[in-house]
Amino acid sequence: MSPVLGSVFWLLVTLGVLVTFHEFGHYWVARRCGVRVLRFSVGFGRPLWRRVAKDGTEYQIAAIPLGGYVKMLDAREGDVPAAERDEEFTGKSVWKRIAIVAAGPAFNLIFTIAAFWAMYMIGKPDVAPVVTADAGSVAAVAGIRPGDRIVAMNGDPVNNWSEATEVLANGLLGSDPLPVRVTGVDGAQRDVVLPLQNLTAGGDIGKKFDQLGLGLQLPAIVGQVVPGDPASLAGIRPGDRILSVNGKPVSDFGDFTRLVPAQAAISPKIAVAVQRDGRTQTFDVTARMKSEQGQPTRWLIGVAPRPMEEATLRYGPVRAFSESLRATWTGTASTFNLIGKMLSGQASTKNLSGVIGIAQVANDSANRGLGWFLNFLALVSLSLAILNLLPIPVLDGGHLLYYLIELIKGSPVSERTMIAGQYVGIVLLFTLMGLAFFNDIQRMLVS
Repeated sequence: MSPVLGSVFWLLVTLGVLVTFHEFGHYWVARRCGVRVLRFSVGFGRPLWRRVAKDGTEYQIAAIPLGGYVKMLDAREGDVPAAERDEEFTGKSVWKRIAIVAAGPAFNLIFTIAAFWAMYMIGKPDVAPVVTADAGSVAAVAGIRPGDRIVAMNGDPVNNWSEATEVLANGLLGSDPLPVRVTGVDGAQRDVVLPLQNLTAGGDIGKKFDQLGLGLQLPAIVGQVVPGDPASLAGIRPGDRILSVNGKPVSDFGDFTRLVPAQAAISPKIAVAVQRDGRTQTFDVTARMKSEQGQPTRWLIGVAPRPMEEATLRYGPVRAFSESLRATWTGTASTFNLIGKMLSGQASTKNLSGVIGIAQVANDSANRGLGWFLNFLALVSLSLAILNLLPIPVLDGGHLLYYLIELIKGSPVSERTMIAGQYVGIVLLFTLMGLAFFNDIQRMLVS
């Protein structure tokens, strides 16, 4: 499946699952509160599929998959026969109306916990946080060395690269120094402080990350040698640790892949020094111009790196559930941290992603396995829950605000106020969506 088709497919799967679960929350609680549900719709616009149940509820899937709704019997939308008024929404107590409206975000929160729980039981493939730093970068100047393993950040233990990037992303939202504890290749632990306050990339997290220069290290260890290719003919074997190319030191496999074509362009015959069984050996390798997987021809010798060290977290049901609660709490705190910093101007609105960005991440996570896709679904579901609880008219949070005002003043908010609020909410929502869409397009053009 092509990346474009894959992105569209997995976006539809994501929205279909999460919107259905969200709207089912409204539907389920409304029915328990005695409110008649006229229509349950996944998507907006022209129906693609429709079925009317025995109780009169119409179920449909509509053409525009960017949301959904539950239409209830509501006196504000027309006359309600006297025999049906006890099933009408506005006639219910304010507490029941609050429960019905809050049920959508609540079900998204339940889904988040369940998805994290399943993810931790299945396991999400990950790699150890063994890092390197670009020469001259902020991380390198701070003291990060090739082969350092991150063991803690901000005083909390770090088990894999995903956890490290999560802490780092939250730190990049602000400008406070980030304390990091690492274990060097010599086995000794030391403390490093990443001076995030020295980054000058504004509030764009992606640009700050690039400027920081911290990344995973792919060890310069040969994992595979292609039979019949120059490295194999010269005598290089899997397990050899590459030390240098033409006397130029190699700290990781990235250095090696840069040095081989650069040195081979000067002379195809290059000297590759390796460490094998504690001894250093040097092999004369004659590189070849070759194309791999449709890529342009370049100088190659036929070696592939050893896979990174795995660091997959997998737990039993009880531990997985407690970890899912922790992950949900951490994700909630991170989301509100981002919202707060964007409102205060500390973080750029360029960090927002729209439908295109979500589709790309959906496709990428699905291709990486079920554990990664469950993690993605959990995070998007949590974001939907928080977004819907914001006090913006047209969202669930706006309706909850009206009902809280009703509780305080003892009477419903006037229809005029509600209509004005709807217009304000639509403008705010479309502005937010437009900004996120613009960011997606800009990222595509830059990349």
